[in-house]
Amino acid sequence: MSQITKRQLFSFTASAALLASVSRGQAATSRQPVLEVALNENPFGPSPKAERALAAQLKNANRYGDSVSADQFVEQIAKLENVAPEQVILGELLELLGLFLASSKPLGGTIVYSKPGYMALVDAGKPAGLTGVGVPLDASLRNDLPALAKAITPETKALYLVNPHNPSGTASPPDVFEAFLRETSRKTLVIVDEAYLEYASTARSAVSLTRQGENVAVFRTFDKIHGLAGLPIGYLLAPRPLAAALRDAGFGNPHGIGRLAISAASASLEDQSWTRSVHDRIAAGRARLTNTLDSLHLKHTESEANFVFFQSPQPVADVRDRFAKLGIVMARPFAPLNDWLRISVGTEPEVTRVIAALKQIFAA
Repeated sequence: MSQITKRQLFSFTASAALLASVSRGQAATSRQPVLEVALNENPFGPSPKAERALAAQLKNANRYGDSVSADQFVEQIAKLENVAPEQVILGELLELLGLFLASSKPLGGTIVYSKPGYMALVDAGKPAGLTGVGVPLDASLRNDLPALAKAITPETKALYLVNPHNPSGTASPPDVFEAFLRETSRKTLVIVDEAYLEYASTARSAVSLTRQGENVAVFRTFDKIHGLAGLPIGYLLAPRPLAAALRDAGFGNPHGIGRLAISAASASLEDQSWTRSVHDRIAAGRARLTNTLDSLHLKHTESEANFVFFQSPQPVADVRDRFAKLGIVMARPFAPLNDWLRISVGTEPEVTRVIAALKQIFAA
């Protein structure tokens, strides 16, 4: 039996809850289709080039990914990121990386991260003895850089950061963040998850430090702005010693990735005009949602991702239920910020629908 990821389990439970609401006769009277605003997917889908590449590869869906296409893809990424090909490790690696860190000698250890945050890497290492040390976000719900630095000890295997952050969407000031990474990477490995970087206006990639030989690894994914969440694939840009160790451990094997994902992701990288258009449309939708939150006097973060994050004056469980009755599936709460809600930016009509729901629920 294949393993069910937390993301899949959440999507299933959220959809099941909505279906239960529908069965009780509480569905939206307009009979609009169910709208998912929970998982930060790209509502505009993959680029036309990626779709054509997928169509061309379907006849080879019975074949595993091959090393030739994988090596070509690695070369493509290395050229784009201006790093050596041997520093590029293919795959959706966060969970595997958590296991790798936990099992590397000495066994166990700690990993420092911002709380709340995306927990795949941290949780994956727990069964193997890795202990997560969560550091609360600061008052603006950004990564609390001074507090994170203080949490590093000799037992720390890595510092894991998401920038722009999930679920707050906030980004650290680039110059301050770079200086922080340079300093802390002298104490421990720093892993920067840049899943939402392409949506940001001010955030800057940490890969420049990786190029300079600092102990900084950068993770990127095609699940978000590239619209390939249904064919999960990403890559890690790693310091040379870490990259070599990961390859020796079998990371980046094209058989485990698949030729469909490699082909689509490679074509997507070539279509930067599509990526820019998605960025612009998401930014416009995010601005519309933010303006609505302001008009309703709802406190929110300065999100630079493809979602907004706001504080609810009403009980979150009630708000999520009311959204469900309107056919809109909301994200779960993110402890300890249990009175905050995250809404993914959809297409223009979807944003209009969410705005109408926000006004219906919070206008009073």
